[in-house]
Amino acid sequence: MIYLDTHVIVWLYAGLTEKLSRKAIELIEDNDICISPIVKLELCYLQEIERIRPSAQEIIRHLQTQIGLSICDTPFEEVVNKALAFNWTRDPFDRLIAANATCTHMRLLTKDETIRKHIKLAVWD
Repeated sequence: MIYLDTHVIVWLYAGLTEKLSRKAIELIEDNDICISPIVKLELCYLQEIERIRPSAQEIIRHLQTQIGLSICDTPFEEVVNKALAFNWTRDPFDRLIAANATCTHMRLLTKDETIRKHIKLAVWD
């Protein structure tokens, strides 16, 4: 199983696979795909600030159907407790997404260099 960061979800939904690294495509094709529930909230936020048009629900439903996307059910308190130690960013979405993957000891597919610098399980290339 591999977790996807929000931008990867947006790119997959939009069909922008050229933005993905070769390794990212391989990981998506070869693994069950999961997201932290906070990705759903970040998608909603991105729609509210007009960075994306479709709703979070639309994006998630589509990817559930197309690639078998699932949403992690790790207890929120466990994720938050892990995120408390991630003082390398002020972005609450990044903290919680990284913490969720760390709690489950699963890789996190992200292009975000800051996350990859601090989270051993984060991959891109």
